[in-house]
Amino acid sequence: MKYYIIAGEASGDLHGSNLIKAILKRDPAATIQCWGGELMQNAGGKLVKHYRSLAFMGFVEVLLNLRTILSNISFCKKDITAFEPDVLICIDYPGFNLRIAKWAKANDMKVVYFIAPQVWAWKENRVPAMRQSIDRLLCILPFEKDYFKNRWNWEVDYIGHPLMEVIDALEPLAHPLPHLQNQQLIALLPGSRQQEIQKKLPIMLSVAKEFPKEHFVVAQAPGIDTAWFNTLIPNMPNVHVVAANTYAILQHSKAALVTSGTATLETALLNVPEIVCYKGNAITLALAKRFVKIKFIALVNLIMNKEVVKELIQEDLTTKNLSIELKKLLEDPTRQAAIKADYAALKQALTTGQKATDVAAGIIQETLNNK
Repeated sequence: MKYYIIAGEASGDLHGSNLIKAILKRDPAATIQCWGGELMQNAGGKLVKHYRSLAFMGFVEVLLNLRTILSNISFCKKDITAFEPDVLICIDYPGFNLRIAKWAKANDMKVVYFIAPQVWAWKENRVPAMRQSIDRLLCILPFEKDYFKNRWNWEVDYIGHPLMEVIDALEPLAHPLPHLQNQQLIALLPGSRQQEIQKKLPIMLSVAKEFPKEHFVVAQAPGIDTAWFNTLIPNMPNVHVVAANTYAILQHSKAALVTSGTATLETALLNVPEIVCYKGNAITLALAKRFVKIKFIALVNLIMNKEVVKELIQEDLTTKNLSIELKKLLEDPTRQAAIKADYAALKQALTTGQKATDVAAGIIQETLNNK
């Protein structure tokens, strides 16, 4: 069978790579063409376009890059047509993937959507079109199945969270800074896109001056230009940069400052107390406040439906506030114990007893067999 998979960001590349492995177990002769990154390519997919060229986030950023986005959509349709897949698999990335899914279904293709768009947060008006264009919608958050059933009378599949299998399979990793191997670190995870790194990393780094005895380690995401990245790093003895080794950094950290997104969940599943940081375009945030319906931005808090970890958003993301919250994580035993207890409950909520990508591969196979 022929599979065409589209992922538009680093987390999609991670989960897409495990999905490719699961597909190849069931269908060793599969031909897989994909948009994603090195992980999907190494897992057995033929990489068509890297997610680095697709990473536009926010209302304003999308408008400024609209010509590139439309060009990518046109190219994608032509490439799918030439490849003639038996199934199109979309991984998250809804602004792009929902357009491709609608076009694919209009051209009689089978469509499976792995990692449902977060329409429960905003853009609920997408759901009717999604029902028309998606054969199977695979959800990874426990409340989503009830949301689609109760709100839209749509039976979808809850498959568990694919990060659970990644974390469960993780072995103890060597200290990322051997000369500090007896030190516990404070991790700084500024994101994987230049625009978010540029806005948040300087503020995150400013805290290092307030804690001169602690060692702060910045996780440089794969694909980020090192020369550019280093221009943001101050010359301080307690600030270090480690590239492409985020899990090792987290395993050896006692606290973390984390950009909102999948990394907040990864940090929680690795039992590291964290502060969630977000600072974006002012116009984008104003529009988001008007349309977004959720109480929290951190996945940890959304899943648990309460503030498990502190969120510092926009004007609240300051050196002073970060320092206050970090001091609590480092010195307040009650705060530490509460976070660890909530993390344990979080893991239980995301555990189904099966690997999410194995379940997803089985559903994809069912879809292919359903004439």
